[in-house]
Amino acid sequence: MKLTRQRKLVYDTLLEKLDHPTAEDLFFRARKKQPEISMATVYNCLEALVKCGLVKQVKVGKNAVRYCANLCEHAHFVCEVCGAIFDLDRDNREKFKNMQIKIPRGFKIHNFEIAIHGTCSDCNILRI
Repeated sequence: MKLTRQRKLVYDTLLEKLDHPTAEDLFFRARKKQPEISMATVYNCLEALVKCGLVKQVKVGKNAVRYCANLCEHAHFVCEVCGAIFDLDRDNREKFKNMQIKIPRGFKIHNFEIAIHGTCSDCNILRI
């Protein structure tokens, strides 16, 4: 993949805050640095970054696709109050890998996606 100025901007913007932003979130953040960037350019850059394996798409339910630069297999925690998505740490990743899930004969797992839904610590404090 050719590293264009726009791809670098979108990728660097994604790395600045690891909060699983939507394409629209990235567009508004990138526009602060490069006001002439278009939404279509952001989508095209994200598509290229996903295709070459530098970024993962995170699809949780029917919500907008989010983007993640953490390329290790990992699970996500989704707050049902504020909508924030958090990566679960490496120790949890190892525990998930060792889960006993019966896979039909002849099937081969290439990767996995697990989303745990609940309430984040900030939203729990607000509920008290």
